Order: sequence, then C-alpha cells, then structure tokens
Amino acid sequence: MALTGSCRAALTPVLRVGRFHTCAITRARAERSNPAVIKDRRAQIANPLDLDGEDLRGPQQEDITAAGHLVFQQQRQLLYYLRLIEHEMPKFVAYRKPFSPPGPSMPLVIRSISYGGEAHPAAAKRTIVVPVARLPLKDAAAIHKFKLLAGPRWSLDAPRDAGVMQDDAEREHGYFKISCEEFPKAAMNLKWASDTLDRLLAEANNADDSFADVPLDTRHLEAKVRKAKRGNHVYGRGRAQPSIRDFPKEWLPVSKLESASAIAST
Repeated sequence: MALTGSCRAALTPVLRVGRFHTCAITRARAERSNPAVIKDRRAQIANPLDLDGEDLRGPQQEDITAAGHLVFQQQRQLLYYLRLIEHEMPKFVAYRKPFSPPGPSMPLVIRSISYGGEAHPAAAKRTIVVPVARLPLKDAAAIHKFKLLAGPRWSLDAPRDAGVMQDDAEREHGYFKISCEEFPKAAMNLKWASDTLDRLLAEANNADDSFADVPLDTRHLEAKVRKAKRGNHVYGRGRAQPSIRDFPKEWLPVSKLESASAIAST
C-alpha cells in the first residue's frame, strides 16, 4: 500500500538507513562523525580540577578514604624528619666532643633500657655495675666486709647484660651489681642505687667491726652454676673442670723427644 505525501514526509527520518540505529555501536559511529555532538558531550563532562564548581558536593566528589589519609600522614611524617635531617642535624656539630675513655675516678657502668620512645614500665629501670677492685675500699678487710654486705649482688664474673668487658685486673675481687625500678622516674631509681652503693662503701670502710671471722657466702654462685648445667654443677668439682694440669707429672706419658734427650744425657 502506498503512503500518502504527508505520511511519507513524517516518516522520512525513520525510513533513512543512515539514521535508523539497530544497535549502540552504529549510533556511536554516527555520533563520532558529527563534531557538534562531540562538542556537546564534552561540555556536559565536569572539570575535575574545577574546585569552585558545585559538583564537589555530590556523592562522587567525597573525601578520600581512611587508608588514603594514613598514606598522607606517613608522607608528612617522612617529610618532617627529612627536613630535620637537612636543616637541624648540621647544628649538632657545635656540640661535638672528642671521646675520652672513663678514668679511674669513674668506675661505674650504668645500664638503661629504651623502647624507642614507647612507654614501657621497664624504661625507668637503672642498673649499676662496678668492679669491686675499683671501689674506694681501704684494705682487704673492707673488701671482705663489702662482699658480705652485698650478698647475692656480688659475683665473681661480670654479668652478661652489664656491658662490662672481662678484665683480669678488675676480676680479682669480682663485680657488684645493683638495680632499681621502684620509682616512676629513671633519675629517682638511679639516685636510689647510687645512694645505696655509697652507704655500703661507708659501712665497709667502718673499722669498728670487720667481720673477719664470718666466711663469705657463695651459695648464690653455686645455685647459678647448677642452673647452667654445663658440667660444673657436679658435686665436688668446683668452678674449674679437671684438666691435664691436675694430674701428677710422674703419671703423664713421656714424649719421645724427652725420652731421647734423657737417654742422650745419660
């Protein structure tokens, strides 16, 4: 059936093949070839760098996530310390001092514990370790009395956690160790330990009673050896393990060189 002229004029856009779209791909191709359509689409897209627009209040322009804020915080902290290294660290050169080892007047070794600025109950603890041979004691009687007063705080060997090097001259009379963590401040704990050491020295140098008839108590040393279980805990062995030096010389085998020299001398 033929269409009338008015109907044909109304259906002209639909009957044209170039304007009748059967899929989205065909429509996209048609719009791509039209510059006016592309310009209108670009005008509809908001500029993400336009901070003065009202689109920032929409749901798509909300704040960054919590993880993003953490990343920015780490970057700010890193930049803060980099600025300190760049601008403040060179100023420390004015406070530089040459290292001088401690002399005889400073025999104390003070040990502290640090957790990198983190709060911890053990951070206020202070420990003092000192060789007994370097303490201001008058004579052998004062040294013996000091060991009696020290009790289990005295040991023959330096504590492993004291930071003291083993020295034969300082090891002659053993080592003394005292610590304190009863007070909230580190300076208070160190003051108490230092005052206690001063009172022990004053009492040891007091010649009114030397306690010369009182033997030295070494039960804490024997208990430490037994707990270590390295062979020295066997009853009757003592602190030194038996070696070839403990045998009589006449029991030891004679070497060939010594026997040859003895025959040649005869």
